[in-house]
Amino acid sequence: MRLPDFEAWAIFAKIAEFGSFARAAEEVQLSKPTVSKAISRLEHSLGIALFTRNSRHMSLTETGRSLLGYANRIVMEAEAAEMEARGDMQRPSGRIRIAAPTTFGIRHLAPVLPEFQEQYPEIDLNISFSDALVDLVADGYDVALRIASLADSSLRARKLCDVRLLLVASPAWLDEVGRPDHPRDLEAYKSFVYTNNSAPGMIRLRESASGKEFVLAQTARFRADNAEAFLPSLKAGLGYGLFPEFMVWDGLHSGRLEQILPAWGGPLISLYLVTPASAMRPTRVTALLDYLVKAFEHPPWAKTEAEAD
Repeated sequence: MRLPDFEAWAIFAKIAEFGSFARAAEEVQLSKPTVSKAISRLEHSLGIALFTRNSRHMSLTETGRSLLGYANRIVMEAEAAEMEARGDMQRPSGRIRIAAPTTFGIRHLAPVLPEFQEQYPEIDLNISFSDALVDLVADGYDVALRIASLADSSLRARKLCDVRLLLVASPAWLDEVGRPDHPRDLEAYKSFVYTNNSAPGMIRLRESASGKEFVLAQTARFRADNAEAFLPSLKAGLGYGLFPEFMVWDGLHSGRLEQILPAWGGPLISLYLVTPASAMRPTRVTALLDYLVKAFEHPPWAKTEAEAD
């Protein structure tokens, strides 16, 4: 029985990650001809093309995309095995690829990373800020931060904290239209609609005292796939919207924003660290996970007014 060409699979994963034969060769410390031969060898063995390439452009074929997840798993498992074998003989090192939601990542993840980088100077971070839902394995990410009601059992998830979704508007807007007594009162007014939801413009609310539910149908004045874009218009008194607390807590604290119908809550969501399902992971990833758990143990948006002062 012939063993799989593990080196070629690992090189394939690195080329897909960096989008370049030359950059992948530099990363794995091999010559470009050696990298090219490994891919040719793998394609010949499989009887299929993994890349389409010419003098100016290179991309994965459909088959290449479908196989990339397997290649990434091979690399991650091998790296984890090597780190396990070394034990504590070496400090955590290498690159960590992270996917994070844009607004949360820039506002709250990025500010806590300098201390981590100081503690682990041998670890390099590569972060993709996007609200799109990435495939961790197929896209080669080590960890993702997700703000959701998580249900994907194919991944390992570590909960950091809960995130409240709040209906908010400016005090000026509420002075103009009146403060509603029930969510249905808001349906007469246009609002901000976040389009990355499964059902944009439909908000399921629950009254905390009675448990009654109401589905609020929004009429959009402004649609976007990143809620950060709504904030200037929101603070200017041009509508209302449903926002995660981490995005509006400072406006609420300063009085520039006001919570609408505090007795009604949005869907329960949490902040999670998500990793591929492998039983082993590199120690550098474990170090980051442990650090972020501690960093978000008491998130700033969850502070009481007394603590914030």
